[in-house]
Amino acid sequence: MTPGSDVVPLYVWLTPALIALLLYGLGQGLVKKWIGEVPPARFCLYYVLATSMVNLGFFVTQQHPPLLAASGVGFLAFGVLAYLFDGTAWILYFQSIVLGPVAIVGTLSAAYPALTVVFARVFLREELTPSQYLGVTLVIGGCLGLSYTPSEGDHQITSRRWIPLSLLALVCWGASNTIIKYSYSLPGANEANLAVCSSIGGALTLGVFGLLRGRRGPHSLQAWAHSFVPMGMMAGGSLGLIIAARHGPISIVTPLIGSYPVVTLTYAALVLKERITRLQYGCIGLILAGMTLCSTYA
Repeated sequence: MTPGSDVVPLYVWLTPALIALLLYGLGQGLVKKWIGEVPPARFCLYYVLATSMVNLGFFVTQQHPPLLAASGVGFLAFGVLAYLFDGTAWILYFQSIVLGPVAIVGTLSAAYPALTVVFARVFLREELTPSQYLGVTLVIGGCLGLSYTPSEGDHQITSRRWIPLSLLALVCWGASNTIIKYSYSLPGANEANLAVCSSIGGALTLGVFGLLRGRRGPHSLQAWAHSFVPMGMMAGGSLGLIIAARHGPISIVTPLIGSYPVVTLTYAALVLKERITRLQYGCIGLILAGMTLCSTYA
């Protein structure tokens, strides 16, 4: 299937992938609830802090080869590179959201699993069955539909910089997921060590961005909680991706986890009392059908 991947029971990678989907979805729902109180850069800053706590806790409680062992230098380098791409993608996304129409930028950002599938096929020689490719297509289509929001018509576009920024974010996310999977084929590959790479890459990108842009404004205990709680959930989701990518095909893992808008939408409907449209119900159906087809992996 992929370099360095062995056939393992379905639950070994599907369980952490579904947990990541749930945590990402709930985290995004809480961000949606509190975004008016906390600037986006502050979320970036607390995301780095939360991931560091989660990842370092995972690192010290799991068996792992020495982090700086000579045989694992390649794995460490590619691991950090993957999360440099991931952090850069988030920064580009936040910048494009500010400059461009949310409807288009949001839809583009939800398309990164499609690029991951292409990258995995070209660079990792990862192959799926026809039914799994159909499932991936349904999941990606559903994600695109859920992320679409009709334009309000009053958003003034003052610059077209959002176009290259959003496209670069798309490429960076696809590259990040592909590199994560590739790194597991290298000597010294280990989930706990990759968690540390996640914290390093996040600190060098989102951490710097958060320090430069997120220090302004009130720093009350409530603002801290409204930033840290959802980012802690996102950090748990990131760890779930690290574990799932070790054993499962990245062409399936990424679209599955990327369908977290289903959870966010459910939270918004039940807690925030937002109305779910027929289009969104249809997209949820596509994603659930796609997830069923994707889970036929053996």
